[in-house]
Amino acid sequence: MATVGALVAVLGATGIRAQEVVDLPAEDIPLPAEFESVYRVGSADAVARWEEFSSIQGVGFDGVGNLYLLDGAGAGGGGRVVVVDASGRHVGDFGRAGQGPGEFQTASQLVVWEDGGALVGDMMRGYHIFSPGGGYERTVRESGPGFGFGIRAGLRSERTGSRTVLGRDERSILRIDMSSEEVEDRLLFEAWAPRATTEFPDGAGFETVLAALADAEWGFEPEVLFDALPTGGIAFSDSTAYAVKLTDASGAVSRILRRPIRPLPATEELKRAERQRRLERESKRTFTSLSGGDPPPQVSEMISRIQSTRREALDNMQFHADVPVIAAVRVTWDGSLWIERSTEPGASDPGPIDVLAPDGRYVGTFPAGRREMPDAFGPDGLAAFLGTDEFDVPVITVRRLPQDVR
Repeated sequence: MATVGALVAVLGATGIRAQEVVDLPAEDIPLPAEFESVYRVGSADAVARWEEFSSIQGVGFDGVGNLYLLDGAGAGGGGRVVVVDASGRHVGDFGRAGQGPGEFQTASQLVVWEDGGALVGDMMRGYHIFSPGGGYERTVRESGPGFGFGIRAGLRSERTGSRTVLGRDERSILRIDMSSEEVEDRLLFEAWAPRATTEFPDGAGFETVLAALADAEWGFEPEVLFDALPTGGIAFSDSTAYAVKLTDASGAVSRILRRPIRPLPATEELKRAERQRRLERESKRTFTSLSGGDPPPQVSEMISRIQSTRREALDNMQFHADVPVIAAVRVTWDGSLWIERSTEPGASDPGPIDVLAPDGRYVGTFPAGRREMPDAFGPDGLAAFLGTDEFDVPVITVRRLPQDVR
């Protein structure tokens, strides 16, 4: 049983604002990790052509349980969105590879709204907006310094009935309006910053950015992890401790959910392993031009300098004192929180996942390695899990969550 701490008064920009601090129990209550299977699509043995997937880049549900799958990215991908209904039947496709309206060049992100509208993020072209049913509406582009091309990663759809998403910029959580031809964003919350961040003046050149990269690598830094609540607010974590903050639709923190779980100290052994892991990941990074093959010589030289600087930064990597307790924050369709806890860095199995009810009550924990975090939550307890078969072909499994963890 959770115990509610005293209300703490926090001085905000407009006066005193109360935050309810909820202290959750320290001991885990194990939850069964077996979920009802609803359907499975994909694999090398797929019978229908529509479920021959190349690389699933994004996934999301709409309000009636249709599942949307962004298949392929770049010149070698399929460049389409596949829609499957709540029983696994093919509804249809929209979008395709190309350079025309509603066509994808380097599509790598999918957001689905409750009414079936969708956003496809295309690195070189902006955000393609589609109406319910897959009709192309418009392309929304970023503006301002540094946005000659590119899209924001990690966008989350809002359940507000409007064409808005949640995104992150450094330590800021933003509400982003996609209803016109240019992105408009508004600050919702400025998260805690564990260190000073680098700010570039307008017009900063390549050499300035390169110099900043040399000091930019930090290990075990607590990320800003967030997801959208059905009420219009956000759930997020921004520190090393187990503290999940909930806001209202304006971004004001109304509740903090805490568990007395201590972070793992960052030992010298863990630091060495983390540095080696990142160096290996950097060594496998490759770049190609949009048309395939090697980039132009001038671009290749810039990429080479960036890679060299990043390797130097990794060799001189700085570390925070502890490994953050929380590794992921997700919200189900009905508003429950799934909080994945960290394991020892480099471990292959997922960490334990705590389930907290919409009212903040602790429900229980899926033990470490027993259940992966779903890639998308849908209505009526639906949850999608992405995987691959023995031939590395994408497989999508949809399961139904038990009532107490939805």
